[in-house]
Amino acid sequence: MNPILKYLKNVFAAKRLLGDDQTLTGLVKADYLLQKVIQENKAPGIAITVLKDGKTIFQKGYGYADLEQEQFVDPRKSIFRIASVSKPIAATALAHMVQEGLIDLDASFYTYLPDYPKKEWDFTIRQLASHTAGIRVYKGKEYGLNEPYSIKQGLQIFKNDPLVFEPGTTYLYNSFDWAMISAAMQEAIGIPFEEYVQEKVLNPLGMTNTYIPEFHPKQSLRKKGSVVNCISKSKEHKHLTTFYSKSISGFRKAIPVDNFYKLAGGGYLSTSEDIAKFGQVFLDKKVGIKEGILNQFLTAQQIDGNSTYYGLGWQVSEDAKGRKFFGHVGNGVGGYSNFFVYPKEQLVFSILVNCTDPKIQAELDSVINCFFS
Repeated sequence: MNPILKYLKNVFAAKRLLGDDQTLTGLVKADYLLQKVIQENKAPGIAITVLKDGKTIFQKGYGYADLEQEQFVDPRKSIFRIASVSKPIAATALAHMVQEGLIDLDASFYTYLPDYPKKEWDFTIRQLASHTAGIRVYKGKEYGLNEPYSIKQGLQIFKNDPLVFEPGTTYLYNSFDWAMISAAMQEAIGIPFEEYVQEKVLNPLGMTNTYIPEFHPKQSLRKKGSVVNCISKSKEHKHLTTFYSKSISGFRKAIPVDNFYKLAGGGYLSTSEDIAKFGQVFLDKKVGIKEGILNQFLTAQQIDGNSTYYGLGWQVSEDAKGRKFFGHVGNGVGGYSNFFVYPKEQLVFSILVNCTDPKIQAELDSVINCFFS
């Protein structure tokens, strides 16, 4: 199996391992470890924001938002691709729709897109949201597709393929599930998915530095003058980081991609501060969603009595120390992200990197471990 696909399939269902180096402690150790990652050229740039009891206790930028221009990372302003951290944002919008009675988690996907090609088995919105619907993972170059598809147009990539298993019988993480959910959502409400997310999630939560990729004139659903926060790939926004990939010889600019069609699964761009703010709202119970509905999203699903470590759009697990968290890891072309909320400890972690999987998760886990006394 392609290493990237193997990573995507397995990383979200695994418990994260945390380091135990006792040489340094606390914030000093966290700072040292992150500086070391940059000094050893393991990542071009990193932004981190850590909240404790609703207050910022650690926020810093490391390395460069742009290597060539030697532009430093600013955790409050530097804009990264957040990859699959987009899923909790989309899931929050979906929860609002459930609360408003606009969509039913246990309804067939075909209720909302009746023209979608029929499969051997039916499957529900809940199964899509929990990655148990049998939708396949990326093939070939699909991971880095650069086509100006609308959300609905993007379904053509995989819609004619069979399900890879009977829905509800196993778990397979993929981003196509959420592309399908976002298509169903906008059919159910009659407005573009991105506008609903902006209205129900980003604006109310004050996420003013969270963006969608640039518009394409040929797409009917994406109108000029829309109310959504939009950012251009041409780097007209001065705080947009440059996206990199890592090779043996160093960092190079990542291939161009268009992530709009999979906006819900991995297309949003944001700052470390905005994502931390998003997590804090859940700790403060100010999401605006009833507890009974929210709990469905933040409860790990079971398959044959075994946890998938995944709820509905949220990774729901515990680390190697037994500390429970919810959030998401993200990996996409030119972006890598960690977003974790620890309810008992009242901690929120938001770490963004402007590079395709730089293979530093062990280092980031060690950094996170520094904040537990």
